[in-house]
Amino acid sequence: MSDKISQIENYFYNNEKNLIHKWDHYFEIYDRHFKKYKGKDVVLLEVGVSRGGSLQMWSDYFGKGSKFFGIDIDPRCKEFENENTKIFIGSQSDRKFLGYVKDNIPPVDILIDDGGHYMNQQIILFEELFGYVKKNGVYLCEDTHSSYWLVFGGGYKRRGTFIEYSKNFIDMLNAFHSEQSKYKINNFTKSVNSIHYYDSVLVIEKRKREKPKEVVSGIISFEGNKIENYKPNYKPFFKNKYFQTINKILRIFNL
Repeated sequence: MSDKISQIENYFYNNEKNLIHKWDHYFEIYDRHFKKYKGKDVVLLEVGVSRGGSLQMWSDYFGKGSKFFGIDIDPRCKEFENENTKIFIGSQSDRKFLGYVKDNIPPVDILIDDGGHYMNQQIILFEELFGYVKKNGVYLCEDTHSSYWLVFGGGYKRRGTFIEYSKNFIDMLNAFHSEQSKYKINNFTKSVNSIHYYDSVLVIEKRKREKPKEVVSGIISFEGNKIENYKPNYKPFFKNKYFQTINKILRIFNL
């Protein structure tokens, strides 16, 4: 991590307003993925309002021209509303409630899940709201270490944890290259530019994508003879009888 203190970190350690509770390595992650929005009027949705301190921090970072929305199950969080901030009271695992939220806010530039941290809560929120993040937006889920805590339904390699669920995102990101018919390109493949795993944090940056194209530049020569417009050709390699046999076995077992 960088030794340079970001504006967010400076705000946190000099905070005399509402309570903020974070892990100390989060600040650089925030700044790395959010700084492109500074000076712009962003729409930010944070799940997990708690004592309202982080929404105040985001307002300081992005400016009062931005719009901030919060979701929390505690009705007392409504007291943190102001002219630029609206709070919705409900459960992040309630799909109907999340649909209501979508109907009453604009598409968001930044979605932060700092809510209940239970497996079903993180998964349902992603399924319902990730598609509502703008095409160049950022999704960030905090405290993913709960996937390793039994009390939250987690556990190492345990089926159904958010971390195990999110590992499928890696396959989706690379689906353009799949040669197996059972694995299809989906909206995630076409709308996600990058996935970033940190200790306790998952960040997904969106950007519209087309199928990648193989490109070559420069000049190559063999034995002093230049070859113009050279492009690698791997097909003869894969026509080898050994690789054809392996491919047939994979297809038989639908692998």
